[in-house]
Amino acid sequence: MTEVKSTGGTDMSVDLKGAMSGFVSELKGFREDIHNKLQEQEERMNILDRKTALRGRAPLSTTADTELPHQKAFNAYLRSGDDDGLRGLTIEEKGLTVASDGGFLAAPQVAETVQNSLRNSASLRSLANVVMVESSSYEVLIDKGDIGAGWATEADATETGSGGIERISIPVHELSAMPKASQRLLDDAAFDVEAWLAERIADKFARSEAAAFINGDGVAKPRGILTYPIAPNGSETDGQIGTLVTGALGGFSSEAPGDALIDLIYALDAEYRANASFVMNSKTAAQVRKMKDAEGRFLWTDALSSAQTPQLLGYPVMISEDMPDTDIETLSVAFGDFRAAYTIVERPDLRVLRDPFSAKPHVLFYATKRVGGCITDFRAVKLLQFA
Repeated sequence: MTEVKSTGGTDMSVDLKGAMSGFVSELKGFREDIHNKLQEQEERMNILDRKTALRGRAPLSTTADTELPHQKAFNAYLRSGDDDGLRGLTIEEKGLTVASDGGFLAAPQVAETVQNSLRNSASLRSLANVVMVESSSYEVLIDKGDIGAGWATEADATETGSGGIERISIPVHELSAMPKASQRLLDDAAFDVEAWLAERIADKFARSEAAAFINGDGVAKPRGILTYPIAPNGSETDGQIGTLVTGALGGFSSEAPGDALIDLIYALDAEYRANASFVMNSKTAAQVRKMKDAEGRFLWTDALSSAQTPQLLGYPVMISEDMPDTDIETLSVAFGDFRAAYTIVERPDLRVLRDPFSAKPHVLFYATKRVGGCITDFRAVKLLQFA
């Protein structure tokens, strides 16, 4: 009886060990399978991440680019004369694309390139007050004399003088340019017609503006600073610019050439000297640059970087080639706060009309812009006369 029990217990122990061994083996295999599958999944995720990073897809835009249709339509108009796209923009009320007097408004990118070039040109525009208008003229009120002011108490009556006010109207005039290109060049897809057109227009506009702001007669163009009546400093009246003389006909005095420049600086009221600048051409600047004081120091200070301007006696110098050379009784040097003295008025729109007929086989582009300008404060500028 005892032997039977022993034999049965041994068989059960062997079976249990075999079952446990099989269970452990299956568990190890299951764990290895899970580990391998996780490894494969991680490798697939790494590959997917690398593909996504290499693709570099930009996020979807949440707002539509309103300038893109205008620019595409304008490019088509410049290359082939197809104006259906530009006229369609007007129908959809996406802006005043069609000009009322012919031509089309230039694409924003072209207009901005031209405007930036004009701002950075060697012109009085970089110093003057520039105003954007939508009308055909701009009116500005100018104070004549000081505004009345006085001290007051509770018991005494206050009496103050009153300054006069003058209204000045500045009309805008049409400035035009007409660059031309061959149709073969326009058909070349690699040719950037918009950049070419903006560069040509900006160059012609900048030269025409610079000349008008200095020497313009005010007839169908801005009136320049050198075309106004002049009078000796201290005796000038409203509408006249005060002048000082160098003391030598056609040049600077040989004994103390820098004295005339110092007198010119302090002839300007202190309120204008803080933002004042010199304006002269390159030939005059070459003469001034050689001047030294009594201790042998140059009156001229070179700029330390391209972003700075050279200085003369501590004031910036703008080189304008439209200023006259030094000669008998010429007004070759101007000094003043030109932001207060001169106001430039312009309309923001640039219009372009394509003309493929007048200069065959070339295509003309008639570009127009409206600009005006005149002196608005005669006290803020003085001129040096070589007499």
